[in-house]
Amino acid sequence: MLTTAKLTATGVLTAMLLLAGLTSAAQAAEHITLRNGFELDCVGQAAVGDRVRLYMTGEEGGYLEVAADAILRVEPIADALPPIVPVTVTHAATASLPAPAVELTRAEMHEMLAHAGAAHHIDEDLLASVVRAESGGQVRAVSRTGARGLMQLMPGTASELGVQDAFQPAQNIAGGTAYLDALLTRYHDNAALALAAYNAGPAAVDRYRGVPPYRETRAYVARVIREFNRRKQMELTARVQ
Repeated sequence: MLTTAKLTATGVLTAMLLLAGLTSAAQAAEHITLRNGFELDCVGQAAVGDRVRLYMTGEEGGYLEVAADAILRVEPIADALPPIVPVTVTHAATASLPAPAVELTRAEMHEMLAHAGAAHHIDEDLLASVVRAESGGQVRAVSRTGARGLMQLMPGTASELGVQDAFQPAQNIAGGTAYLDALLTRYHDNAALALAAYNAGPAAVDRYRGVPPYRETRAYVARVIREFNRRKQMELTARVQ
């Protein structure tokens, strides 16, 4: 069992073992590096006024929008899937969406995640790994199914958690962390099951009595754990130097 209490430097090797039974993430057409330090893979782009819509990888699809100048670097990925043909989205199509929230700096993100993690006794690096997998750190990320914000809260879930505006970073992180905390409690601090439930829903985890055999969910769990391990390894390396 992988518990949040052991999701520290000593738990890196244990976490890595979970990757053996999980499929890797789907290939993408481009690797995007943003100026705020976040990186993500996408299969296509589309201009939306003065912003850029990045279409995410994975079966659940979805996209996130960033300011055009928020993109630092775009790198093609070899042997990638054919990219989605970019389309121009008119302002009329997005007029109902709320105004873009201010992009977070790395320091602001760290402060919000640290506060939420302390409130729920969840490792900040685990929360950061979920945020990266869910939205790439973009406050206005929207999935094809309607999940919104940094931790991709569905409207119904957000409402139940008391989140009035899922595009407000502090509210979204607080709600997403509370939800993850509830899932960790439900699955006795088994992080792999909690992450699977975060992605596919508790009903799917309960039905299969483990991580569901969904390619997207298995790739998601592997992606979060891999990012968590990377962060812990960087901390270990920094301490040694």
